[in-house]
Amino acid sequence: MIIPCIDLMDGKVVQLVQGREKALEGGTPDEMLERFSAFAEIQVIDLDRAMGRGENGALVEYLAGKAVTRVGGGVRTAERAKKLLARGARKVIVGTAAFHSAGVNHELLCQISSAVEPERLLIALDSKDGRIVLQGWREATELTAESVVRELEPYCGGFLCTYVDKEGMMQGTDLGWFRRLRAATNREITAAGGISSYEEVRELQQMQVHAALGMAIYTGKLDLAVLARM
Repeated sequence: MIIPCIDLMDGKVVQLVQGREKALEGGTPDEMLERFSAFAEIQVIDLDRAMGRGENGALVEYLAGKAVTRVGGGVRTAERAKKLLARGARKVIVGTAAFHSAGVNHELLCQISSAVEPERLLIALDSKDGRIVLQGWREATELTAESVVRELEPYCGGFLCTYVDKEGMMQGTDLGWFRRLRAATNREITAAGGISSYEEVRELQQMQVHAALGMAIYTGKLDLAVLARM
């Protein structure tokens, strides 16, 4: 499955480079929904909430009510996860809150997975320099995605795995990393970060890994009509 991304910051649809520098703005949320209408699912991330500097709650809920979405960004409580699902999101993504300084945050993940169906929960494994990063990719841990994926399986239906090293840079991704993750779990995997060619999308499809696409489609490097036929 190919999943277009809508990232929200300051009430606008944006694309960032490595989660820091804004590279471009997209159209209005309605325009992006129209552009992505041929795809089965859309990923919506509230970047402001993820970074702890505000939120785009009304826009997130609007999008969740208009399309089949997976929604993330600052989901830190079971109540927040339940609210997003109640507003129409098909799946909820938990990132930073899934971890703490000692490793996996089992207590919180137990709370969330007890409050919502685990099949509707995705855990974000964002990796930079081989290590999981948190807090909008600003805080590094000693954990690797490969080392914790099995430990996380009981709480979720799948993983959103972002190769942060190349996020937004249009330089390709690390297919070897995604192969290792695919070998480590039978859960659904969605790849993100640097995917910028049809060949990479095909390779991921052959691995049975979904592709979440942002910069490559916003810049027109990958054509939506071609992707919709893949």
